[in-house]
Amino acid sequence: MTDARLQPPPLAVYVHWPYCARICPYCDFNVVRDRRDAGEQEALAAAIIADLEAQAAKIGPRRLASVFFGGGTPSLMEPAYARRMAETARRLFPAGGDVEVTLEANPTDAEAARFRAFAEAGVDRLSLGVQSLDDAALGFLGRNHSAAEARRAAEVARETFPRLSIDMIYARPGQAAADWRAELEAAVALGPEHVSPYQLTIEQGTAFGRAVDRGRWRPPDGDTAADLYDVTQAVLEAAGFEAYEVSNHARGPAARSAHNLAIWRGAEYLGVGPGAHGRVALGGARNATRTARKIGDYIARVGETGVGWDEVEALGPVEAAEERLMLGLRIGEGLPLGDAAPLGIEASSPRLAALVEAGLVEVEAGRLRATGAGRLVLDRVIAELVNG
Repeated sequence: MTDARLQPPPLAVYVHWPYCARICPYCDFNVVRDRRDAGEQEALAAAIIADLEAQAAKIGPRRLASVFFGGGTPSLMEPAYARRMAETARRLFPAGGDVEVTLEANPTDAEAARFRAFAEAGVDRLSLGVQSLDDAALGFLGRNHSAAEARRAAEVARETFPRLSIDMIYARPGQAAADWRAELEAAVALGPEHVSPYQLTIEQGTAFGRAVDRGRWRPPDGDTAADLYDVTQAVLEAAGFEAYEVSNHARGPAARSAHNLAIWRGAEYLGVGPGAHGRVALGGARNATRTARKIGDYIARVGETGVGWDEVEALGPVEAAEERLMLGLRIGEGLPLGDAAPLGIEASSPRLAALVEAGLVEVEAGRLRATGAGRLVLDRVIAELVNG
């Protein structure tokens, strides 16, 4: 039996594919309209593979935990690209076991027709951007699929991939709790093993951000959003889903996202593709990396230097601990209390005691966790822990 202490540390790999058929009005990710430029996309795929090779040479041996194709809409890429990228990651970072390979997809009929090719390319988990099962809501959200297409895509995905996750968006303007309950129950009936219900957030610089600034519409108030959150928890818990993270629910531990868990647990993750972020150990410190954001700049950067990194910043102990706290408190298991020590947080800290007294966090067996009430006001909890 191999001593676990001698194993390389786990590494998650994130591949950013920036192309989208249309730009959703709530999206603030690094995305561009799909121009169907086959030459550019082939060059980008080659650059991503070269970047994987170069970053692997810089960080040294690691054990692959997961590959996540995000974006953008990676289901628009040629499945052969996904195969080459996943195979490259497996070769560079031998896993010694199963590796979760997730692909984000939109539920249009055209993309659903390609699901089998992605499964044959090594994808074993599909994350389907359903977002809503109401056609009017889908129109408001700027989606290019219908509720009927979403249902068909979920059916094809269940038949094609071992694992299926679906994303939903709630706290839309005018959304009633009863309507959300019915919609979420319909989503559960699609048969996913994992559901990610996200509260609609208004980001500056997006079309929705501009519309809200101009007074065209308003998001629900805090009380309404909290009621919708409570409905989310109740419906999914009744359906057998565990809320293992603030916005992620799984039917048992095996259905959890290995990729996201690795990040929330503070593992290293390598980012490739335009504008991808990463966290890797270099020179004895945890480093935040980001690749060049524009597609042409990224391809050129890889060609000129071998690596797509545009920014590399060594995180000090306090910065690393703040990030560990922010991510660790999102998951039900929390984080070891010792990981917050650089912030001056220990069992006897008055600021921690005050939050425990308020029922927002708990400390048990040396681990710090947010309670259900604490998850509702997680930003406040983190601010009080960090700032005292």
